[in-house]
Amino acid sequence: MRFITIFAPATEGPGAEFNNKSMFDFEKLDVYQVVKNYSSKVLRFIFSHPAIDPYLQEQWKRATLNIILNLAEGTGRMVNVEKKQFLTESRGNVFESVAILELVKALGFIEEDSFKEFYDGYEQISKMLLGMIRSYAV
Repeated sequence: MRFITIFAPATEGPGAEFNNKSMFDFEKLDVYQVVKNYSSKVLRFIFSHPAIDPYLQEQWKRATLNIILNLAEGTGRMVNVEKKQFLTESRGNVFESVAILELVKALGFIEEDSFKEFYDGYEQISKMLLGMIRSYAV
């Protein structure tokens, strides 16, 4: 599966002035930028390792994508209880991703250095999300 860029931001001319400005609140979050970075790395890894069981691949892709999607959707919610719920779901997807990562390692599909990089990234994301969740304490 490949992603195709259908819109490339203008670097010159009309629209170029908006390239350095975020349109949506979630794009301004440090945690979003970290999640986007690690999700991209994980997805590139998954796409480049077709030997991994297809079911594990799909579950890992889904869990990884849901981290960023729940974060973005939760940020758009207007009620703090809903924001907290989506952030909690996002953090749950981090845990799910780590469980899959550990299975992929146990099956011998990932090198130790990549495993450590992904594990550390998930840990950082989990801590950042927990901080956000706690900020919405009811």
